[in-house]
Amino acid sequence: MSDQPGLSQGGMSPEGKINPVGILEPKLDPQDKQVLCSAICYCSATPNVSHDGKNLKQACVAQRLGELDEILQGRSPYKPEVSYDMTKNPPQPILDSQTGNSPHGWIPGWISKYWDEDPEHPPFKPGRGMIRRPDVVIVKDPNTPPTQDNIKQVVEMKFPPDPPNEIQTGAYATIAGTKSKVVEMQATDCDCNQGSQQSKIPVEQLGWAAAIAGGVMFILTRGRSPRPMIPAY
Repeated sequence: MSDQPGLSQGGMSPEGKINPVGILEPKLDPQDKQVLCSAICYCSATPNVSHDGKNLKQACVAQRLGELDEILQGRSPYKPEVSYDMTKNPPQPILDSQTGNSPHGWIPGWISKYWDEDPEHPPFKPGRGMIRRPDVVIVKDPNTPPTQDNIKQVVEMKFPPDPPNEIQTGAYATIAGTKSKVVEMQATDCDCNQGSQQSKIPVEQLGWAAAIAGGVMFILTRGRSPRPMIPAY
């Protein structure tokens, strides 16, 4: 059986004809889904709120995952809202020049300082898709930048009534290197009635799995749970 994500194999019909190959939607690993669902369920219930009263659920998720990365000293595999320069091949993450791994915090300033001064860049035009920012990039190695060779999956989160966006999905496939690494995650994919989804993820596993679980608990309980122990390796 094929182990390629998002693919299944065709078969033979009784008449001996080959059936069409079925294409399955890319899925998240159970632990990845549980971490992201913890943030989605929390933010569905207690979203960030804008000055004009709008619920900012995706901003809330980005904030929670950013806090998790901070607690884990930059070694969380879940990187929220990394901007990518789509004029490069492959697209290049726009990172903080001091840390080298964390997303740049002020893209207009980066454009002014680096894009506009680089003769190899075409003139920047807002709204043309020259810069894309996925909701979450899951990396293989949190200690190295979220470049294409280090991307496990790109996740786009949808809260009702957000519609699918094929142009956006295509751009994220360019970032990841293949559409099979792009996951569109609906808030309805999470069972937020379960206590495990609302507040914590299991900590039976040791090492980084436990550190991530503890970090999620620390954030979602707003510091009432113990701060996680960070593995030395």
